[in-house]
Amino acid sequence: MPDPIDFYFDFASPYGYFASLRIDELAAKHGRTVTWRPVLLGAIFKVTGMKPNLQQPLRGEYLTHDVGRIARLTGAPFTFPDSAPVNGVAASRAFYWLTDGHPEQAKLLARALYHAHFAEGRDIGPAETVAEIAGRTLGSLGIDRAAAAAALQDPTVKDRLRTETDDAVERGVFGSPFVIVDGEPFWGWDRLDMVDRWLATGGW
Repeated sequence: MPDPIDFYFDFASPYGYFASLRIDELAAKHGRTVTWRPVLLGAIFKVTGMKPNLQQPLRGEYLTHDVGRIARLTGAPFTFPDSAPVNGVAASRAFYWLTDGHPEQAKLLARALYHAHFAEGRDIGPAETVAEIAGRTLGSLGIDRAAAAAALQDPTVKDRLRTETDDAVERGVFGSPFVIVDGEPFWGWDRLDMVDRWLATGGW
């Protein structure tokens, strides 16, 4: 069985959102699974010296135009959130609270959080919003809002997110989305076609 594909993303990243809509289907076509790994770009930017795209002159304006164009191209639901760039700490903690024991539920929650933020334009920064989305999305599976809210303050969950972000830096991750296939790194939503070809051919 080949190793899973690692999919690194930040909930603040619209490009990560677009990649999240495609990555699992792309991998399945080649008999692969995907390990989702949310990280905090704010911490990574302290290493790279960068800052969020929206806070950069010219680049921020381009991003605002580009993501709307991608949404029209792909047909993905999209509403540019007023809260961008959102603080993804609570969303990422909620994911890591679930992922070891319930990886598919964690992915389901991640998709719901991304949808709330970039399809509905909601601010998913507040912990109470994340807990509400978790309860609504996973309530039928026995996960309620109160449990999610408590988990966001769990020191073990906080440490897990820090460790995952530090490990990502060690692996060379510097942006979102960032995909690693058998040790080969690909940065950006626009590299998914290259990932597809790499998987089909075995690389070059």
